[in-house]
Amino acid sequence: MQALKEIHSSFVPLPVENVDTDQIIPARFLKATTRDGFGKNLFRDWRYENDDEAKPKADFVLNQPNFSGSILVAGKNFGCGSSREHAAWSLLDYGFKAVVSSFFADIFKNNALNNGVLPVIVSEPFLQKIFSLDSADRLRIDVAAQTITIEKTAEQEFFELNPYKKTCLLNGYDDIDFLISRKSAIEQFELAKV
Repeated sequence: MQALKEIHSSFVPLPVENVDTDQIIPARFLKATTRDGFGKNLFRDWRYENDDEAKPKADFVLNQPNFSGSILVAGKNFGCGSSREHAAWSLLDYGFKAVVSSFFADIFKNNALNNGVLPVIVSEPFLQKIFSLDSADRLRIDVAAQTITIEKTAEQEFFELNPYKKTCLLNGYDDIDFLISRKSAIEQFELAKV
């Protein structure tokens, strides 16, 4: 994984509640065994008419050129439904480094963190402030400080983050990388037991 310390970016607003993992990445695209290539099918059924890439739906936010960035801002209860890890893969492969919402399904939240996508939980009023911003406005997410800031107004909110997952994100570790980073301490512990 790549280390994730700060994100300064415009954002893509998706003010839809209860977005489930089948809407994020439809089941028919779960045949691959590597993480590559899932971004092109992110929100596939919402992006294209009759599953035809030549017919993008003009009213869907990912098809609107004025919205871009590495932060997706979504309505409450994002990532509900099945436990497919491919939902996190598709967001990352598309280019999103963080998803902001007022609530995430637990399994999606853990899958996102395990794959280097930061789920940022904010209050409902703060989420609505973000949705009211212009498409050119930017957000700043500081992983170490666990804050999200609206750059235009300097309004800021703290978000919770598991200390272990925070260490992993800041260093670009997956679970195996974390254990390898502790190799010396593990060896010293084993020697002390002998």
